[in-house]
Amino acid sequence: MTACAIAHLRDHPGPPPDVVAYLERIQDTLDPYSGRFLVHGGPMEVREGEWPGSMVMMIEFPGMDEARAWYDSGAHQEILPLRTDHIDGTVVLVEGVGPDHHPSRRIDALRRAAGA
Repeated sequence: MTACAIAHLRDHPGPPPDVVAYLERIQDTLDPYSGRFLVHGGPMEVREGEWPGSMVMMIEFPGMDEARAWYDSGAHQEILPLRTDHIDGTVVLVEGVGPDHHPSRRIDALRRAAGA
């Protein structure tokens, strides 16, 4: 089952040189884990609620093991401060769903967890 790394990055005045260096090097850290960008910035529309930030990044991996291994890898940890020292944000790893996923299965799981 696929997994994604999702980043919600807050506003920043412009890309500092370190962030440019991070962007130039990140793909090399993804390649060993078959990571690929699904979303990397671009126009967005807020349809509900507030969105305190400007950048969204979503990277797909074959599974959670690869997503964790990428994030924790020496290559990624080496370049990570180039971004985190200049841009505030939140990054999460989340497991995806298969092609046969149906929303009712999630409801059933929530009911079982609640003891209903």
